Amino acid sequence: MKKTLIVTAVVMLSLLIPTGCAGGKDNRQGDLSSSVESVISETDDTKVEGNSMDSSMTDSDDADMEANATLGHKQISQEEAHDMMFDFQSNYIIVDVRTPEEYHECHICDAICIPNETITDQMPAELPDKDQIILIYCRSGNRSKQAAEKLAAMGYTNVYEFGGINTWEYETINTQEEQAYKNESVSSDMR
Repeated sequence: MKKTLIVTAVVMLSLLIPTGCAGGKDNRQGDLSSSVESVISETDDTKVEGNSMDSSMTDSDDADMEANATLGHKQISQEEAHDMMFDFQSNYIIVDVRTPEEYHECHICDAICIPNETITDQMPAELPDKDQIILIYCRSGNRSKQAAEKLAAMGYTNVYEFGGINTWEYETINTQEEQAYKNESVSSDMR
């Protein structure tokens, strides 16, 4: 809470400096700086580093960001994941960490199945490039978070976890449909 208050005060006060809205026609930048310093000193040992932090962030948001950075993976929205899937310049792989049975029923097109339970301390054979973009999902977001943490601990550098397929608003496919589609594509390529 204190960090949010500090950031909000710094942002608001920094907006006043360039516009001259700090009150009066004379330069009050010195008074403004001392106001910022007094707000900071009232918050015990909390520090404000830079001004790039969004003032709407809560302490838990900040903790989540620090945890993601520490763990080496990033949680993104499903919309961001979808956009990445359609960025043809991205070298990515989609990983479904549910069971094979869940995967066969319904999955995101072109996803591969690597069940979370099979991800241990050994590099999965399906993921030989530790720098490749890996987009991970499961049913609800729990297993994908666990899998992302395990992959990051193994040294994977571009792990993006985007929750569960139960809230995925985009197209999905089952294994039979996907196989039929691939067979049809191969047949048309041979013609």
